Amino acid sequence: MARISLTPPRTLLNRFGAWYSRRAYGKVLEPGLAYGHNGRVLFTYVRLEQQAAKWNALDGGLKHLAVMAAAARMNCSWCMDFGYWEGQEKGIAPEKVEKVPVWREAREAFTELELLVMEYAEAMTETEPAVTDELAAELIERLGEAAFVELTAMVALENMRSRVNSAFGLTSQGFKESCEIPAER
Repeated sequence: MARISLTPPRTLLNRFGAWYSRRAYGKVLEPGLAYGHNGRVLFTYVRLEQQAAKWNALDGGLKHLAVMAAAARMNCSWCMDFGYWEGQEKGIAPEKVEKVPVWREAREAFTELELLVMEYAEAMTETEPAVTDELAAELIERLGEAAFVELTAMVALENMRSRVNSAFGLTSQGFKESCEIPAER
């Protein structure tokens, strides 16, 4: 159960945000409802997400796996739920996304670069970051500096998302279930 009311004041910003959210995602995103209690914070957060969505130095599939690995490490059920849906929207195989939380045991499902990206995301997500010089150097060599900076920023952004959602007490909102094919009767 959420620790904050998911019924923010009915401001123009919140009404517009709810309309947009329903249109883009099929439902109103609970993090937006929680942020909606402080219009300035909501507006700034939305702008950050809009700008981050424009970053394109890093391959979108790698970026998504990094975000999912960070969310899994933080144990953010809301982020994992939404990330599963978002991965499907981006055309990433659901079987691959499902293996992200256990990527070390499912190494065969990922490329060497994908494994390095998820290792980096987890190392960055540790309460005391555990990124090694060797891991950073290998990623810079394979991705280039611009993509490495974007990877680092995306993992940091996911850490913010996961920590905020966890602190608000937000859990799965049913996105994953909306992707699954119902069993035949």
